[in-house]
Amino acid sequence: MFRGLAVAIACTALGVSFGLTASLSVSPRSLGAARLTVPRCTSSGFGVVNNLTGSNVVSVTLSNLPAACGGATVQVAVNNGSVSSTGSGTVPAAGGSLTVALAAAVADTTFAETDVLLTGP
Repeated sequence: MFRGLAVAIACTALGVSFGLTASLSVSPRSLGAARLTVPRCTSSGFGVVNNLTGSNVVSVTLSNLPAACGGATVQVAVNNGSVSSTGSGTVPAAGGSLTVALAAAVADTTFAETDVLLTGP
């Protein structure tokens, strides 16, 4: 008896939810993504050198940064597959070189990856 009552209540709730769903209005508008062109401060390469203390990467030096990147925020991440660390800095107004210290040393391995992100200016 209780099982039959539970099934009847579940079917009623299901029917009510479908009924409420059917009463929702649908708008002809659609969702989409906008395209935005993001200017780059450089389209040429710049130098990236991992600085070691023993066999650990402790900082990363960026070189040949153009003046157009002056004032940009630099974020650096080093990942060796099991440990990663990050650091950030600001590109000098005239460009040039910048050394970014990592929050923690990362062991240098053959699979170490260094990522650099310039944001701004």
